[in-house]
Parts: sequence; C-alpha cells; structure tokens
Amino acid sequence: MNVEHHKIGQWLTNAAHAARAASRLLAQLPEATRNQALREAAASLRHFAPAITAANERDIEAFDATAGSAAFRDRLKLDAPRIAAMATGLEEIADLPDPLARVLSDWQRPNGLRIRRIAQPMGVIGMIYESRPNVGADAAGICLKSGNAVILRGGSDSQHSARAIHQAMREGFVRAGAPAAAVQITPTTDRAFVAAMLTAAGMIDLIIPRGGRALVERVQAEARVPVLAHAEGLCHTYVHAQAEPDMARAIVANAKMRRTGVCGATETLLIDAAIAPTLLPLIVSDLQALGCDFRADARARAILPALPLATEADFDTEWLGPTLSVAVVDGIEAALAHIARHGSSHTEAIVTQNADAAAHFQGAVDSAVCLWNASTQFCDGGEFGFGAEIGIATGRVHTRGPVGVEQLTTYRYLITGTGQVRP
Repeated sequence: MNVEHHKIGQWLTNAAHAARAASRLLAQLPEATRNQALREAAASLRHFAPAITAANERDIEAFDATAGSAAFRDRLKLDAPRIAAMATGLEEIADLPDPLARVLSDWQRPNGLRIRRIAQPMGVIGMIYESRPNVGADAAGICLKSGNAVILRGGSDSQHSARAIHQAMREGFVRAGAPAAAVQITPTTDRAFVAAMLTAAGMIDLIIPRGGRALVERVQAEARVPVLAHAEGLCHTYVHAQAEPDMARAIVANAKMRRTGVCGATETLLIDAAIAPTLLPLIVSDLQALGCDFRADARARAILPALPLATEADFDTEWLGPTLSVAVVDGIEAALAHIARHGSSHTEAIVTQNADAAAHFQGAVDSAVCLWNASTQFCDGGEFGFGAEIGIATGRVHTRGPVGVEQLTTYRYLITGTGQVRP
C-alpha cells in the first residue's frame, strides 16, 4: 500500500470510529433534539444558499459538456429553488413520526416472558454518490432522524457543492446539540476512498451507492459491507386495452418527459395491440411536441412507419434522456413477459379502467414499485411522504423501493421476565 492509500485508510478508520460514537449518541438523543437538529440544518442551508450556489457554479463551470449529457448537467445544477427544496425536505423529515419509537411486535410466551421487537438504528452508513449534490443533504437528514451517522463520498463533478452543503448541515446539527461526526465527508474525491469504504466491514454497517450503472455495479461486485442499491431504473408503462385514452396520454407524457434524467422516468412504453392503432399516434404526437425521440418495434412501426426501428438492446437501455422505446403487445401476459425480460425491478405502471386487470398486473410484476393509473415518476421518497429519500432499493433483502427513515432502521428484542429460568 502506498503512502496516500495508507493516509486514506487511516482517515476512514478515524472517521468510522467517530461515526460509531456519534451513532450511539444519536440513538439516545430525544426525538425533539433530533428534530431540532434537522430544522437548524434547514435554516443553515437557507443561510448558506449564496455560498452553496457559488460552489455549485464552480462545479458547473468545470462540467465537460462534451463528456456529460444534458441530463447529467441537470442533476448537477443547484439553484435557489432546489436549495430551498432541500431545506424544506429536512423540515418534512423532522415532522415525520419518530422511527426509533416503534414497537414492531409485542407478544407473551406461555411461560410468561414478554417479548417486544423494537426499531433501532443501523449504525454507520456509507453514502457513495455522483453528480446530485443534494443527495448529501437528504442522506444526512434521513440518517440523523433515524439515529444513524453517515460518511459521505461525493463525486468529483459535484465536489465543491457537496462540501458547501456538508458544512451547512454540520453547523446546523451542532447548534442543536447533535454530534459533529454525525455527518462527515471524505477530504477528497479520490477513487481510493470508494475501495476503502467497500472493504470497511465492521466499521461501516451499510453502503448505499447513488449514481450511474458503472458505480453501482462496482459497489455490488467489490463490497464486503452490505449494500442497498439499484443499478438501473428501466421503468415501463403499460397501456392496457381498457385504458381511458386521455388519461393514458397524460400519464405517459408525464412519466417520460417531466424529468427525463430521474430513475423513475419511464423508458419503455408497452401498448396493447387492441388500442394501439388509434391511441399510439396520439401518444407519439404528444411526446414529439415535448421533444421526445423514439425506438419502436416492428408492430409499432407498422402503425407509424416513420419511427426509428428499435433493436433488442434498446429495450435494455435506461435512456436517462428524451428517448422512449415502444412495443406493441398482446395483452397483460405479453406485457409482463416483456418486463421480466428487460426490466430492472424498479418501477412499472399500468393504465387501465379494469380493476381486475390492474390487480393481476400489480400482483404479477416483480418490481419494487408498481402503480395503477399514475406516472412512474411518483417513485420518489418525497411523494411517498418520506420527506426525502436516500435511494431506491430494488433488491430483496431488508427493504425495497424508496429508502426513507424507517427503511434505515433494523430491530432488536427486549424481553421482560418475572424470574423465569430455562428448564
């Protein structure tokens, strides 16, 4: 190990020990203190908004438009409304019920022992993220509310913004009596910090990556610490034969074009063959007016020959931009089969007036979130009432879907006896 890597390892060891001590203090802090820390952090973000904006302008100036997409730049950009939204998100987290006050189950055994399963923090969270600087504020807020300490490693593209946000958050936390080590950020964006965090078993309890597919796949492949992540948001909207046409048009337009760079954006439209000849041209016209491009299968091109032909790989692509894959399918089972073959277990939607069809689709699709008659862009912690989210989980261990304060807790057992001894 070279000298620099040794320094990185030592920094992480020291940071993890401080975070562990902070997490123990956080778990014991009264709910009122944790909530006040969040409100102070929100006030600090508003106070430091000019400094955060200036730092973000440095990141934007360094952004390489030849190497990064417009969607990436949009994720990087912070302005006054987005900073205000970060602060409001912290206040909404503060208003949530205390996730550490929950008795998850309570029962009594025949021998008189009372057993309670209660929520408790995870401990130390490692957050590795790219481009979106607001992730640092969301992560710190959700972790503090749930009694966890967090170590942040932001990307080089957003390093100035991330540090300005971290400074504001820390000052707010400390003013309210929370430990400064509740939120820490790596001193540089050296990629070696990622490797060190991934192998920090015993020091970090959970790694959450938030970024591109390459980052997430690396984390999942190399981590020796449990990981909560999704690699892609390859979301589908299926327009069923009994969809209400105007509703379907509005939902598809929003699901694709509201913000094309978010992981909940629809990337593939599946439309039932029974209504495709009349409804597909209207949907395509709506989307073209919004600047959308298309990749269409042969059946869709039989209706609209001008659409570019889709390859099989196109249906495996998370566009993260104004491009939509389109396929015509013969009913629910064909739609489900397409999703099973190409989906990423993130978010799907069905548009239909048939409740039985919706129930069948929602019961059969294997994704973290499934909507009926609503846009896939509602897959968002704030829209779920979580205040904010620290990521979307698409695995099958611990939690699925948007990860908020409750999802960053585990549990333990408290047992009360009256003198019982085991025979």
